[in-house]
Amino acid sequence: MSDKILDLNLTVYELCTSDSGIIPILAEAGFTDITKPGMLATAGRFMTIPKGAALKKLDLENIKLIFARHGYIVKEEKK
Repeated sequence: MSDKILDLNLTVYELCTSDSGIIPILAEAGFTDITKPGMLATAGRFMTIPKGAALKKLDLENIKLIFARHGYIVKEEKK
């Protein structure tokens, strides 16, 4: 079984098109608009999870924990 990696440097569109299982987890984490038709193809093309979390005032650490509970390894570039 391969590891499920969540790369926070990728856009939401890139993440969701490579793994459709990410969409319901994003909705659970507070990104409920991602399930609306067209959102993934518009805002998702330039929005990353950290940018979206800041915009929606969601706790990024909590989002990482939710993905970890679903078996994802969170990868992020330290700047």
